[in-house]
Amino acid sequence: MIVNGKNMEFDGDISVKDLLSHMNVDEDVVVVEVDFEILPKDSYETHILDESSRVEIVAFVGGG
Repeated sequence: MIVNGKNMEFDGDISVKDLLSHMNVDEDVVVVEVDFEILPKDSYETHILDESSRVEIVAFVGGG
């Protein structure tokens, strides 16, 4: 699968929640887009990614 423009490989399919955990990303501070569709946070555990998935993880950054 492609995650933020980089190819990543996993043994089998993986949930969005598992992907974020694998990448040490706090799901409370990101928005996840899969195949050009923004996912609601309550679907991270049930939405399954496969080798054809295109994922973008966007983090919120504070500042001013």
